[in-house]
Amino acid sequence: MRRLAIRWAFNTVALFVATWLLSGLSYGSDWWALLVAGLVFTLVSLFVKPVLAFLSIPFIIVTLGVFYLLINVLMLYLTHWVVAQFTIASFWWALLAAIIVSAVNGVLNVSFGRPAKRRPEQRRGTYAG
Repeated sequence: MRRLAIRWAFNTVALFVATWLLSGLSYGSDWWALLVAGLVFTLVSLFVKPVLAFLSIPFIIVTLGVFYLLINVLMLYLTHWVVAQFTIASFWWALLAAIIVSAVNGVLNVSFGRPAKRRPEQRRGTYAG
């Protein structure tokens, strides 16, 4: 549950940065819409993205990973479809947003660590050495 909350926070920050940098993305004037969009994006990325990535492995290999970026664009469009206040003006804005969201999530994961990648002794707060 904690891991999901951290991913939600990271994705919400990433979506905020993308909407702040790009005029083609908007969450309206309500912060709740951004929080809901972050939650939906997290859930879609958690459940739908792995299935799509697995099914499209040949395309990902042939395109040297570029197709994986298109899967991220699709995750943004699914979020746009579920959360009416989260709007994307065009495919190109969604592509730029996917790049920004991936970059921000990468920076946040490097800065704060990935919750799923911690060693067991780090999770308990004790040092076993």
